[in-house]
Amino acid sequence: MIWYAVIAACVGCYLFKLAGLSVPDRILRDGRTRRIAALLPVGLLVALIATQTFSQGNHLTLDARAAGLGAAVIALLFRAPFLVVVAVAVATTALIRLFLS
Repeated sequence: MIWYAVIAACVGCYLFKLAGLSVPDRILRDGRTRRIAALLPVGLLVALIATQTFSQGNHLTLDARAAGLGAAVIALLFRAPFLVVVAVAVATTALIRLFLS
């Protein structure tokens, strides 16, 4: 039974890619399309971060991950390099979990 789902997902992904390749050039060269294509990954990344930070199972939660995200935002405001931002977020989350758990 699971093989049907896997095959259906493969066919769906192929058709989705084929649809993307079939878009006419005049649509791809449009300024609005370019702006949307540039901003779409940012929106998807924000949605992923929000989902991973503020949810646990089917429930919303506020825990050490939110503090780590806040620390990362502060590090970004100070224009820290990416690895420093990640290290600050990890250290903040770990310290809060250490002292509050």
